[in-house]
This record gives sequence, structure tokens and C-alpha cells, in this order.
Amino acid sequence: MVVHAVHWFRKGLRLHDNPALQEALAGADTARCVYVLDPWFAGAAKVGVNRWRFLLESLEDLDASLRKLNSRLFVVQGQPADVFPRLFKEWNVTRLTFEYDSEPYGKDRDGAIIKMAQEFGVETIVRHSHTLYNPDRVLEMNGGNPPLTFKRFQALVNRLELPKKPLPTVTAEQLAGCRTQLADDHDERYSVPSLEELGFKNPGKGASVWKGGETEALERLGKHLDRKAWVANFERPRIKAHSLFASATGLSPYLCFGCLSCRVFYHHLRELYLKLRRRSSPPPSLFGQLLWREFFYTAATNNPNFDRMEGNPICVQIPWDHNPEALAKWAEGRTGFPWIDAIMTQLRQEGWVHHLARHAVACFLTRGDLWISWEEGVKVFEELLLDADWSVNAGSWMWLSCSSFFQQFFHCYCPVGFGRRIDPNGDYIRRYVPQLKDYPDRYVYEPWNAPEAVQRASGCVVGVDYPKPMINHAESTRLNIERMKQVYQQLSHYRGLSESLHVSIPDFVSLSTEGGDTPDSSRPARLTPVQRLQ
Repeated sequence: MVVHAVHWFRKGLRLHDNPALQEALAGADTARCVYVLDPWFAGAAKVGVNRWRFLLESLEDLDASLRKLNSRLFVVQGQPADVFPRLFKEWNVTRLTFEYDSEPYGKDRDGAIIKMAQEFGVETIVRHSHTLYNPDRVLEMNGGNPPLTFKRFQALVNRLELPKKPLPTVTAEQLAGCRTQLADDHDERYSVPSLEELGFKNPGKGASVWKGGETEALERLGKHLDRKAWVANFERPRIKAHSLFASATGLSPYLCFGCLSCRVFYHHLRELYLKLRRRSSPPPSLFGQLLWREFFYTAATNNPNFDRMEGNPICVQIPWDHNPEALAKWAEGRTGFPWIDAIMTQLRQEGWVHHLARHAVACFLTRGDLWISWEEGVKVFEELLLDADWSVNAGSWMWLSCSSFFQQFFHCYCPVGFGRRIDPNGDYIRRYVPQLKDYPDRYVYEPWNAPEAVQRASGCVVGVDYPKPMINHAESTRLNIERMKQVYQQLSHYRGLSESLHVSIPDFVSLSTEGGDTPDSSRPARLTPVQRLQ
């Protein structure tokens, strides 16, 4: 039987450790690699230019890698349900392969495609590789329910075998056996589009530190693993000012888009640790952030309302305020608090901020200051953040707003003191809020307290050149803590829900690829680890 195979790329934008791609090539007579530009991802309100740029660069890199193997990438625009019937007929497809997607939208989409493929007589092969563990297996072990504490999740995965070893990279020899004749108009019909062709006017250039693609991902992984002493003596150092800036060893966007296999990362870390430390098993803390990623993927897998409050069975129903003007000031970096505005400006410009910076702006938007729903934060991060996994993004926002997983609402971040402890000189603020670059260190975090003469001498008058604080932090925090207290007092009447939401955070170690980003390891982390392999 002649086998005409199509591998459908989605998140796993790589040739290394790609089980579904390997299945496509095995015994095939022809094989095509396809990426469908799905409007669900392309919605203008959902995805900003930096995320689009990263995706297109990743596709260009994938196409370049396939070219070296005498193959090409076929980029097709449209909804998968509309695209595949045409491709099945045009290419006489007999086999379709793709990576398993555990998120609710992906499950619905893939179920429809599998059913359609059956109607066309096309064999469908699906393989797991975007997560270390199969979320459905973890749910099964927990009686069909998501584990809502990290401790419970760890107990479950500790009963599983180690994540599977990664598969080798696809070779030219493999593709030679199933080479597909390319049409003369291939570039015209199937090339990677530009930002301009997708409707972005004057998109400009993104920050070079976040170049998309598998090639860049593997180079960064190599640099990360070169820090052998850090891996061997893994511990949680204090955050330093330079950690706030994007690093050339950052990995989170590459894991999000699947340019880097999480299994490759996991096993490289494990092998290096065992080689250098000669221990039987590395500490769970070494893989802490990978496991938090798994935790949120598992919690979200059967919950289509995971990214919203209403209809979400694990989310506390909190009467948040509706304040579009305040939301816009926060999202655009116009709050009048330089630490918050610097973070939001960096996010908008570069598509990334340090995970403790994420904590600060999330707390400020929700329970800390503005009392605006975490759902609004999810939307802004989904648009701007390169590593905005649907599951991880929503789960982190629920956590930080004390809407699920975490109940210590009396711990709030100060929009002045927190940043000052990390970066006393205010170098981070001076870069991203340049109006304040000439302010003395004493006033750079709270310019409204500077005498008028100092403001004028610094070239920035508060209320004229830079906004006044949009809110009184001390008063707002006191009020909001009381609000949260009342919410949780009401919850106490529903003991089962309250207990399911409670989490005692273990003294895990957050994986920093910049070499310093978390609280002192001598005490347990009290606030959410928005796990980012930065």
C-alpha cells in the first residue's frame, strides 16, 4: 500500500524529539510537513506583533532546516477543518500525524479533524511530546479530578516512570526515502508570510534577544548547560537587578512554541546533574519550573473555562470591579508607579518580563491595588507575552489573584518597595521609563515625593511629563485585603471547595537561567512561582 503522509505542525516546531513527525516518515512513500495558520491563533485581539514575529521566525527556521534535508515546509492559511479536506484530496493523503494537544480547544479541534480524516480514509497517528507527562494519565490516577495542590501533583507524578527519553533528530536519510516533488509555485502558494502580508503596518523590529526557532532554542540550551557548576550546585539565589533584563539563555518562549523539547531539557539537566554530583537522583527542585508547567497543564486539560471565572469549578467567584480606564492605564504602563510602568513597557516592547515582575503587575491589577479581574490580565498577557501558554497563563493569574491554588491574600507586593529591594539604583526603571532617567536614586521609584526643584532639574515634572500615581497604594491594599477576607469567610461555609483550593507551597527551587531570581532559599516561597524557564 502506498503511504502519502502529512505531518501537521502546531506547537512542536522542531525536528528533534518529535515522535509524531517520526511516525509520519516511517515507511512513507511521500511526506509533507504542514503548518496551518489557524485564525484562532491569528485573531488580532489575541496575539500581538511580537508573538506573531516569533512564530513566523520559528516557521522560517523550520523551513530552512527542512531545506537542508531536501524538503520544505508547507504553510497554509485557514481553519484546519476547511484546509484538510482540500489537502487530503489534492495530495491523496493516507496518513496524518500530529502532536497531542491536552488543552480543551486543541482537544475539540483535533477530535473534529480525526473524525474528518476517518471519513476520507486517512489514518491518524497522535503522539505526546509537549509535556513531560500525559495529563490525562495524571487525572486518571487522581480519580478523574485535577490535583489542585502542587504537593498532590508531585505525589502523583512520583508514582510514574521517568519522562520518556527524547527521540533523535530527523535526518536527510529518513526524508530521502519519502521525498515529495515540489511544485514550481511552491513559494508562491506555501511560503511563510511576512508580518506585512498578515496585515501589520510598520511592524518594526523585535528585540533580537528573542529570535524564534529551533536553531536558536538549541543554541540557548547549550549555553544554559555550559553552566555546569550552577546545575551541579543548584540552589535558589536572591534575585539581582540584571535578572530583570532579557537573557541570551532564556528558554520559556521556545518551550511554549515547542521549538525546544521539554524532554530534551529535562534529560539534559538530569544527566548533567548525575554526572557532576554522582548522586542517584537529582532533587525535584532542579526541575521545579518544568513541573509547575506540567501542574497547570494538568489542571486545565478538561476545563474549557480555565481562563475565566464564570463556569470555572476551581475558581473562587470574586466580585471584581469593572474599570476600563484603570485597566488601560495598567496595560499601557501609565499607572504613575515607575516599577509597574517599567514592567508593562518592557512586556509591550519585548514580549517578556521576569517572573517576579509578572507577580508584581498581576498583584497590582487584581487583589493588590486596582481590584480588576484576573481575566483581563490573562487577555493582556495572551496578546503580549511570548510564552503565554493558555494553561500556564490562566493558572498563574488565578494563583496570583488568589482565585485558585493559593489563599494567602494578605501577602501583597508593594509597587515601590519590592522593586527597590531588587534594583536599588533604579537602572531597570531608567531603561523602560526614560522620562525618569535623570532622577536621583532616592526618588526614582516614587517621583511624586521629589521636591519640585528636583523634578524640574531632572526634566520630568510629575503630573506633566509623567503621570501622578493613579491610586493610593496603602489605602487600596487595606481595602482589598478586607474584601478578600470577606470572600474567603463566605467560602468557609463551603468547606469542600475551600479545602480543595488550599495549597501549602513547598520549599521548591525556581529554575533561573539568569542565575538569580527568587527569594532566599532559607524560607519557603510564599508567592506563586509563575514558572518561567527564563
